[in-house]
Formats: sequence, C-alpha cells, structure tokens
Amino acid sequence: MTADEPGPAGPAPPPPGGPRASWRGWRRRRRDPLAAVLIGVLTLVLGFAIAVQVRSTDTDAALAGLRQDDLVRILDDVTAREDRLRQQIAEQRAALEQLGTEGSTSPAALEEAADRAQALGILTGRVAAEGPGLQITVRDPADRISAAILLYAVQELRGAGAETMQVDGVRIGVDSAVTGDPGALSVDGQPVDAPYDVLVIGSPRDMETAMNIPNGVVDKVTRRSGSVDVVQSDRVVVDALRVLEAPQYAEPEDED
Repeated sequence: MTADEPGPAGPAPPPPGGPRASWRGWRRRRRDPLAAVLIGVLTLVLGFAIAVQVRSTDTDAALAGLRQDDLVRILDDVTAREDRLRQQIAEQRAALEQLGTEGSTSPAALEEAADRAQALGILTGRVAAEGPGLQITVRDPADRISAAILLYAVQELRGAGAETMQVDGVRIGVDSAVTGDPGALSVDGQPVDAPYDVLVIGSPRDMETAMNIPNGVVDKVTRRSGSVDVVQSDRVVVDALRVLEAPQYAEPEDED
C-alpha cells in the first residue's frame, strides 16, 4: 500500500517446514488432471503470497511524528497480520505436501484442495465472498480526507481481523495502494469518490471497536470535518474482484 501514513511491513518468508516432496518429483509423477490443476493453483497463490510486498511511501517521516502508544499499536497490528500470513502459508505447504503423496487423488483430498483454493481465492480477492461484517460510509464534505486516512482505515480493519473488503467497488488486496490528493483519491489506480463506501467481512464487533478507538479512524475523519457511519450486518457481500498477477521473480522452491 502507498499513502502518507504508515502501512504494514511486507510479509516475511515462511519459516522452514518439515520434509517436503520435491517439486520435480511431483511433476514426474502421473497424477489425476484435476489434482494437477489444484496443485498448480495452490502453488501460484503460495508464490504470490511470499513474493508480494505492501507498498508505502514517506513511512519514516510519518512514523517519526507518531506517539509511542500509536507506534506500539501499529507494531502489534503488523505482527498479527504477519502471523496470520505465516499460518496461511504453512497450511498451504501442508496441503501441497499431501497432494504430492501417493493416493492424494482420492475424492477427500481433492475436496480438501478445492476448499483451500476457494479460501485462498477469497483472501486474494479473486472470488466473491459474503458473511458477517460492516458497511462503512466515510463522508468528506470538505475534501479533507487524505489517502493516508483512507489507508489507515483499511489497516485498522485488517488489524481487527478483516478477511476481505472493497472500497467503492475496488477489491482490496495485500498490494493495494491508496494515492492522490484529498477529494481526488484513487485505490489501485481507480478513482474513488466520497462518500467512500467500505464493505468488509470479519467480526463486526471487533472491527467496529477498532474504528472507534481514541485517535482512530473515526477521530481522524471527524477532525477533518468528515463523518463515519458504521453499520453491523449479518450478511455483507464483497463481490469486486482482483486479477491475480503471476509473480515476476518468485517461483516454487526446488528441493532435490
């Protein structure tokens, strides 16, 4: 992400796991075509998760102006997101290992792989999703809401456990960028207009609490003559989709 306030650090590479089947070994084995497709999908998404970096500009200057408690909270949020990403990567490595073993083309294994691919599709923004969450409206009548504030809202929601979200019809991903001047903001290069409509799936209570912490999103918006409406819902639909780009440099690790 890119904005004038701090963003999360890029995800660290996953810790070493247990014994893994050789990638070349998998390719040499003759597998059910559906299993091969699922292995490919999981591998592509795994490589994407490892390779992607969350973009941010002017981070050092922004951090220098924050209070100690704000810095501690930001660090906690980044650590929590990193831990979740590490866990997701570990789970996908385990799924790949299972698919690489003899007998992994059983209906149960294929169903498990399909479920994991679907879950990753939601997390990466390639699949529409629905579930409990929040419908948030950020109003900016004075055109004073900066890209940094909108980015800060996304970060706070993620730190509170948001699983997927969209802003004005633009699906948010791990590499999303918020840019532009107040009154003329863009998300991933697509213009967005106030009032900004944010649809987010996750724990409604936890995320609403995060929006209303002292010096949080609601406070920041209010101090700039704006307002934030937060509505909890049992069914939020996030249907904007992202195109998953293949990693330019990263590729599955080859262990012989």
